[in-house]
Formats: sequence, structure tokens, C-alpha cells
Amino acid sequence: MKYSYAEYVSLFKAISDQTRLKIVDLLSSGEMCACQLLDNFNITQPTLSYHMRILCESGIVDGRREGAWMYYRINGTVIEAISDFLIEIKSNNEQGIGKSKDNCNCQISNL
Repeated sequence: MKYSYAEYVSLFKAISDQTRLKIVDLLSSGEMCACQLLDNFNITQPTLSYHMRILCESGIVDGRREGAWMYYRINGTVIEAISDFLIEIKSNNEQGIGKSKDNCNCQISNL
């Protein structure tokens, strides 16, 4: 596991909002200017800035300033780490989150 559980929580919280998830989807096609992102929503520029701050602070999105404009792109390394984490959960291996039920010491009682 690359990150701690707390760090994964931060990443999942960042994309748990419908607007931020759509932003990540839009950025999956490549770098975009804030004004291009804004054209895809019915929100104000300050609201977009709020969402972008959360995505950038989580590390999912990288931002760069060019003059008066902000440009954003996906941080592929972080997206890959999220994907690997989900694959690890799905694979249910011994080192992963979900240990085998064979290790359970519970006894089934007849009710």
C-alpha cells in the first residue's frame, strides 16, 4: 500500500463531490484552463476555485499559473495509486484489507 488509510480517505473525499468528480473526468482528456472548466458548469468562478483548491491540496490535480490564468491537469501518479489501491481491495490478497474468511474463529449457532 503506497499511502496510509488516512491519506486514501483524503483522496476519496476530494472526489466524493459530484462537481469535483466531473472536473477530474474533464481533466482526464488533458490540461484545461479554469475558464474552460467553468464553461462546463453552472457555478461561479469562486466556487470553481474552491473545488480546485480541494483537488489540488489532495494531490489529484496539479495547477500552474500562466499570467492571469490557471491551468489544471490530472496527477497521473496519484490516480494510479488510487487505482492500485482499489485493485488491491478487489484482489482480496492476504496482505490487503479483506482477510480470508477462513481465518474467522466465529462459530455459527443454530437459532
